[in-house]
Amino acid sequence: MDPLDFVGRVVVVTGGTRGVGRGIAERFLSAGADVLVCARHEPESLPNADAREALFVAADVREAGDAERVVGETVGHLGRIDVLVNNAGGSPPAAAADASPRFSESIVRLNLLAPLHAARAANVFMQEQETGGVVVNIGSVSGMRPSPGTAAYGAAKAGLLNLTRTLAQEWAPKVRVNAVTPGPVVTEETGLHYGGSEGVAAVGRTIPMGRMATPDDVAAACLFLASPLAAYVTGANLVLDGGGERPAFLGAVDEATEGSR
Repeated sequence: MDPLDFVGRVVVVTGGTRGVGRGIAERFLSAGADVLVCARHEPESLPNADAREALFVAADVREAGDAERVVGETVGHLGRIDVLVNNAGGSPPAAAADASPRFSESIVRLNLLAPLHAARAANVFMQEQETGGVVVNIGSVSGMRPSPGTAAYGAAKAGLLNLTRTLAQEWAPKVRVNAVTPGPVVTEETGLHYGGSEGVAAVGRTIPMGRMATPDDVAAACLFLASPLAAYVTGANLVLDGGGERPAFLGAVDEATEGSR
């Protein structure tokens, strides 16, 4: 039996209509799963693979009622929920001193409270299923290091890692809860953040693997954590940063000693 065969299993991906979320949804579709995605607005096209398309529910997962509705409609339409991928998140840049309280609260709601709301709703059904279920939270390296320019986002993602470990203990053994923490990922909007294709390539050269991650890299990690191959993995954080950022002191040393070579 193929442990990566998801035929008959139901997967929900929040924020699954574009970028990393779309890649995750399409990877699960390719593995045979029935997939439902949600976002605030329906896209022109839905995630699809092998002539199969994801279902869509319009929702703002920052609202607990919307998160509960997404899970409820999933079970209503598809009969169960086996995997929840809390992918919805993000933040525009904003210096902490300049960001309004309303802005910061919104960022924390999206990146920390929304995953909690959705996970709580899914757990209700997963605990009653014979096979339980899996929650995968999509984090960010911003939650593991200083996050200048996105302070609320980094703090929320740090909280998401603690939430992951806590829920893993509270909901075991029926429900496994893990996190995937990517470094920079190439999506349709990456160029806007890094100054175009040249900036993307320059950042990629700073990563030991020689490139940024792709949505499919993140999706593959989610597929593994949701599969029987990870049956004993819970409360874990799988970091996908291509080897990590080069320590700043090395650059400083190189610059300081360049003239003496």
